[in-house]
Amino acid sequence: MDNKKSKTIADRVFVVTECSGLLDFLTLKLTNQSRNNIKSLLTHRQVNVDGRVVTQHDFPLKEEQTVRIVRSVIRGQKEKDVLQILYEDADLIVINKPAGLLAITDNKNGVSAYHLLTDYVRRANPKARIFIVHRLDRDTSGVLMFAKNEKLKLALQDNWGGLVTQRGYVAIVEGRLKEKSGRIRSWLKETKTLLVYSSPKVGDGLEAITNYQVINETQDYSLLNIQLETGRKNQIRVHMKELGHSVVGDTKYGARTNPLKRLGLHAHKLEFRHPFANQLLCFETEVPENFKALIKL
Repeated sequence: MDNKKSKTIADRVFVVTECSGLLDFLTLKLTNQSRNNIKSLLTHRQVNVDGRVVTQHDFPLKEEQTVRIVRSVIRGQKEKDVLQILYEDADLIVINKPAGLLAITDNKNGVSAYHLLTDYVRRANPKARIFIVHRLDRDTSGVLMFAKNEKLKLALQDNWGGLVTQRGYVAIVEGRLKEKSGRIRSWLKETKTLLVYSSPKVGDGLEAITNYQVINETQDYSLLNIQLETGRKNQIRVHMKELGHSVVGDTKYGARTNPLKRLGLHAHKLEFRHPFANQLLCFETEVPENFKALIKL
């Protein structure tokens, strides 16, 4: 691998230029995939033609039709049980986690991103494993990365702060901020009831630093771009409460409104340097559509 920054997208889209069968068309386009892998995409309903799922290998394609490869892991029909894969290689798998889904759970029968992805990788190899590297709150959506081997997991966790160059979030908070940008620094501690609180006293807890900037605002809400210098539990939620502008839907930390029917927090960007390949990888997702609608973007 080289040192150029690499961005990835969730889906691949192709326009048909001449008539052919679907499997033959995909074989020509997906040159880095084996024929069996391509058949697996069809079997697992990950191929759309003009917006319709197609599983038939010899489905006849016509000129100007659009073929889309949908990278998703599906289990059940609930929205939170559908994972959008942003990137996958031999070492990593990166998803766009929906709100309402735990990153991992101790309950063997519970649904989590970890369990869904374990099921997914074991389709190809029954002995395959994945390893959690970092976490998102259950009610926070966005970029979540897992390692596919223990060596990479340990390398990332041992130097997370040195390898991660950007952790970007978007948040919708209550009210309009007087200061349109700023940097919050405090020390976070957790109570026995698992509530995190902030202290201004140096060393009184774990240091937490949050940078924010207002992107847009309405009379009632503000959309913020947030960059983390540290990644503490509930950090953004606690710091927004401290500003007097709680994240919408966050009743745990002072929110009075819930216009999205979910927590208004989305991890939209993760950039890090691969510890073995020395390649800078950047994964990004769009601002959720209901965020845009609320803030009138």
